[in-house]
Amino acid sequence: MDNQFFEHPILNSPYDYPARHWELDAQGQPTQQVTDRRRRAEFITPIPKPKKRKGQAVQASLLLDDEGDGLSTQAQEYEKTASMINAVRQEVNKWRGIQSPNDWRVSPETARLLQHWRQHKFSGIRPFFCQVEAVETAIWLTEVVPQLGKSGERFLEHLANANNDANPELMRLALKLATGAGKTTVMAMLIAWQTINAVRRPGSRKFTRGFLIVAPGLTIKDRLRVLQPNDPDSYYLSRELVPGDMMGDLERAKIVITNYHAFKLRERLPLSKGGRLLLQGRGGEPLDTQETEGQMIQRVMPDLMGLKNILVINDEAHHCYREKPNAKEDGLGDLKGEEKKEAEQNNEAARLWISGLEAINR
Repeated sequence: MDNQFFEHPILNSPYDYPARHWELDAQGQPTQQVTDRRRRAEFITPIPKPKKRKGQAVQASLLLDDEGDGLSTQAQEYEKTASMINAVRQEVNKWRGIQSPNDWRVSPETARLLQHWRQHKFSGIRPFFCQVEAVETAIWLTEVVPQLGKSGERFLEHLANANNDANPELMRLALKLATGAGKTTVMAMLIAWQTINAVRRPGSRKFTRGFLIVAPGLTIKDRLRVLQPNDPDSYYLSRELVPGDMMGDLERAKIVITNYHAFKLRERLPLSKGGRLLLQGRGGEPLDTQETEGQMIQRVMPDLMGLKNILVINDEAHHCYREKPNAKEDGLGDLKGEEKKEAEQNNEAARLWISGLEAINR
């Protein structure tokens, strides 16, 4: 029997709106049927197809059982988010279909960039639809939604409530793209949009020309140098992401690229154990030689200290979080040995990362 799903998995051009998808059944298995619309954001738990069909229904019920793991509760919570994602996609798609730039409800600078990304005859790599849509979504939420009145309030309220639950006093927005989709290009487009508007509209609080790019490691940090407008391989020029007459404005961006390890407070006075005890004296208070949060921020991002607002862009942002306080809730209670050790290390790294951002926000 032919398996068209594996023989011809790609149905859409990466440059166009995804108008078709392969249908999946309730167990996450392909039905070999093509549906002529975009796939909805859904909570799907793929189940490996067993050699014998017997027991498959039991296996499915186990995955949705909320006893112990709470997966059912997680699925219900995700479905709320998925419905909001689908609503945002629908609204952005309707907004994208508006013909006249005068009706887009964005600044002239933003309209110019949108036209460039959508219509420019790129001589090299052209932005994928998913890359343009990611930036369109950020633009729509920032510039358009606040003008929509009550019809737009639900989107802003959802984001505010989600951030209050997970990141109190720290507003975060996640853009999720498939592996290989090109997150760095999206970062460059976001930086261009924000910087050009900030330079030409210095009184607006929606835009900034200061950026802190945080990477999970030194290798990725080095790759992100293409986000600097003056880099020899700058994406803005090499990938034609910005019209030539706007490059002068973009060069006024202040961009600091670091990795989250830099947020760890360092010793201001390196001392040996013996030297520390000698200075402390018998019965004296332990020496406080660690830098303060302010000194850490001055070390990490000195070029951004004079700016009123900055935009932080986290690469691999799913590694930056404040874990749940209950070990059973975050899954550590069910782990043993090396798995538990690795999970604890991941939580420690995530805690350092988000603590650094919270310090900057303060």
